[in-house]
Amino acid sequence: MEHVAIDLGGRESQICVRSADGAIVHETRCQTRDLPKFLKTREPSRVVVETCAESFMVADAALALGHEVRVVPATLVPALGVGSRKTKNDRRDCRLLSEASCRIDLPSVHIPSAQSRDRKTMLSMHNVLVTSRTAMVNAVRGWMRGQAARCKAGAVETFPKRVREALEGEVVPSHVERVLEAVESLTMQIRGADRELERIAKGDATCRLLASMPGVGPMTSIAFASTLDEVGRFPDAHKLESYLGLVPGERSSSDRQQRLSITKAGSSRMRWLLVQAAWSARRTAPGDPMVAWSLEVEKRRGKRMSLIALARKMAGILFAMWRDTEAYDPKLGASVAAAS
Repeated sequence: MEHVAIDLGGRESQICVRSADGAIVHETRCQTRDLPKFLKTREPSRVVVETCAESFMVADAALALGHEVRVVPATLVPALGVGSRKTKNDRRDCRLLSEASCRIDLPSVHIPSAQSRDRKTMLSMHNVLVTSRTAMVNAVRGWMRGQAARCKAGAVETFPKRVREALEGEVVPSHVERVLEAVESLTMQIRGADRELERIAKGDATCRLLASMPGVGPMTSIAFASTLDEVGRFPDAHKLESYLGLVPGERSSSDRQQRLSITKAGSSRMRWLLVQAAWSARRTAPGDPMVAWSLEVEKRRGKRMSLIALARKMAGILFAMWRDTEAYDPKLGASVAAAS
């Protein structure tokens, strides 16, 4: 089997092909968008790429053509010699990747499905819309403070209307009015994105299952399903909680033991959504056993720690629900909480 290492670039990529015995049989550069055409000319081989924006596109094309694929974590490549002795260029990096592939079976990150990547992109774009609107609202609020003016409290969707009412009788500067119109436009776009996410969540059996838990809505269920992609990737809930960065870190050596705050590994957006789901569960289902458990934790460790603990608990229960294809059962939550 040949080993095809590709150093991916935004426009051009370097390719190094080695035979099974490690001899270089072909080296070239080509346009990144033409890599599927190049891979089509090769016999089934092991294709090695480093994680980057283009890596999963190339991985999909290679898998469709019958190649083996290894998407090597970017944190691992320095150990393979990439960038050593302050020498780094595409040709050298590509040769090192192909040489390492000939010697060992390089580890690969999980290659998410196309559906998972599409839904992650939808959630990311939704977040961009909300973040942009928040920045605009804050900018107008800052301007109003400079004018010693205040608008009534209310939802962000009605913010432009409330600002205009607060300034009634005064001329709203054109540069402020443009921002208010942009807020109104973004609000319409966000509503459309919300409806699309709700439609996807209702049409997906896994998302409907996950949404049976208190505090979990369309966005959290879609994000959770997209982040895991395949529930069988994790042997148990503890591995998943570690993957999401919701477990305590540790710095211990010899007779010194030190426990740290949560590791914050993995998706920060998924952790944030789980914490928001924990807040929602506490508000909407105060009598739920897992919520009652978190309130007991709060008495000992404070509200912040209890919310993180509840988010971790919810992640583990969501994993079990998906694995066993069973809707949320408060009795199960009670037994899990008691065991903890």
